[in-house]
Amino acid sequence: MHKHTVRATIASGTVEGFTRDGVNRWRAIPYARPPVGPLRLRAPQPVEPWPGVRYCHGIGYCAPQRRMYTILAPGRYQPMSEDCLTLNVVTPTSPPDTPMPVMVFIHGGGYFMGTSATPIYDGASLARQGCVYVSVNYRLGALGCLDLSSLSDTEHTFDDNLYLRDLVMALRWVRENIAVFGGDPDNVTIFGESAGAHAVATLLAVPAAKGLFAQAISESPAAGMVRTKEIAAEYAVKFAELLGAGPGERAAAVMAARPTELVTAFEQLIVAGQRDMLGAFAAGPTSGSEYLPLDPVDAMRDGHAHRVPLIVGTNAEEARLFGRFLKLLPMTESTIERLLSLAEPAERERITSAYPGYPDPAACIQFGGDFAFGSAAWQIAEAHSRHAPTYLYRYDYAPRTLRWSGLGATHATELLAVFDVYRTAFGKLLTAAADRRTALRVSDDIQSRWRAFARTGAPGDDWPAYTIPERAVQVFDSRPRIEYDPHAPRREAWEGFTLAGR
Repeated sequence: MHKHTVRATIASGTVEGFTRDGVNRWRAIPYARPPVGPLRLRAPQPVEPWPGVRYCHGIGYCAPQRRMYTILAPGRYQPMSEDCLTLNVVTPTSPPDTPMPVMVFIHGGGYFMGTSATPIYDGASLARQGCVYVSVNYRLGALGCLDLSSLSDTEHTFDDNLYLRDLVMALRWVRENIAVFGGDPDNVTIFGESAGAHAVATLLAVPAAKGLFAQAISESPAAGMVRTKEIAAEYAVKFAELLGAGPGERAAAVMAARPTELVTAFEQLIVAGQRDMLGAFAAGPTSGSEYLPLDPVDAMRDGHAHRVPLIVGTNAEEARLFGRFLKLLPMTESTIERLLSLAEPAERERITSAYPGYPDPAACIQFGGDFAFGSAAWQIAEAHSRHAPTYLYRYDYAPRTLRWSGLGATHATELLAVFDVYRTAFGKLLTAAADRRTALRVSDDIQSRWRAFARTGAPGDDWPAYTIPERAVQVFDSRPRIEYDPHAPRREAWEGFTLAGR
C-alpha cells in the first residue's frame, strides 16, 4: 500500500509521519530527553532539538517490563528501553478550519506494564471524527512508578513521582506543540483506563498540571494505589534488599542494576507487598510530597484539586478478568477474609452485608471488583462533584461471546467501544450476527459522549451531572438508561475504608 508522508515542524525540530486510512500519524515523537545514565530516576528533562528531519513512522521503545506484556501481534513484540519517553499523534487528513479538541490517552497496566503502541489504543477512529489524538508512554515499575527517592544519598539524588512528572512533561509538550497539528492547546482532555485512569485522577491533584488540561475521563480507576512517604520508604528498602543491596549501597545498587534486574525485583516486590499488606500497592503515586501534596481524593473533597469537568466510571463485572488472568484481587472467601481481618469487626460486618449471599462466588467477584475499582470511582465522584461538574457511568454491555466465556462486562471491555473495536475484523469475531447492531449502537453512544465532552465539557444534555443526594449514573448497555444511586449499600459500605488504617 502506498504511503504518503506528512511533515510538521514543532519546537524541537521537524517530524515526518505518514498518511493512511484517512488519518495522519506520527509515532514515537520524543517529549523529553531519554532518562538514561545519570538521568535514571530523575525528573524528566526538556527534549533536545534535533537537526534535519526526524522520521516518526515506526513505534519506538516501550518502558522496561516483562516481555510477555509487550506483545503487539502473534510472535511480534515491542522492543524495550529506558529511552521510552515518547508520544504518538493522530490527526484527520482533512481537518476542519477551526482548532480541534485534543484527546490525550494514558494507558493502563497496573503501573508495571503496558505501552501506547498496543493496537487497541491506535485512536484513528477518534481522530477521524475530528480531534487530535495523542497517546503517551511513561516510565513504569521500578524506573517510574516505585518511589525510590528515600534511597537518595550524597552521591545520588532520586526524584519522587517520576511517572507523574513524565505525564506533566508530555502535557506541556502538547500545550507547546499541538497547534501545529491542528489541535486547540486550550481544549485538552486527558483520559485513561485502569492505572491510566488512576493517573488521570491523580493529575487532578498535581499542582504542576494546573492549566494543562480542560477535561478528564477516568475509566475504571484503581483503589489502594496512593502511598504515604513512610510506606514508600518501606517499599524502597524492601526493593533494594531484593536487589541484594545492604545499607549504604542501596542507591548505587539501583543505579548499577540492568533494567531486566529491576523488572524481576519489582515483580518480587509486588508479591511481597500483597503478602505483607503494607496498605498500598507497590507502584503508584506518593502523596505528602512537594509534587503531590495531598491524597487526590482528599484534594478533590477539599476543593484543592483542579476544578475541571470529570467523567468517571466502572464496568459491571470488573473482577472477572482478574479471576482468569492476573490473580491480584481479593475475590475468593479466603482472600477476602484475610483482607478484612485488618478491619474492625463492625466494619467487616458492614462491608460483607452489602453483598447479599456472601460468600457465594458471585458475591465474592462483585466484592473484588468494588474493592479494586468501584470504591475508587464512588469516592472520586463523591469528592470531585462538590466543586466541579462530575459524571458517573457504569458500563454493562457485553456481547454473547464475552458472556459465554465468563468474562461479561469485565475490566477494560469499555475500551472496545471507546476505540471502536467492534467495527474491526477482531470486533466482528467478538459479535455474532445478532449482537453486531447492538455493539455498534453502544460504541456510537459512548464515543459520541466522549467526543461531546472533549468538545464542550458536557457528555450530552440527557446525562445529568452527579450530585448528592441524587447520584445519577449513566448505564451503557443495549438499553442505555439513567439510574439513581443504584448501589447505595455497596457505595456506603466502602466509605472511609483503608487497609489497616495506614
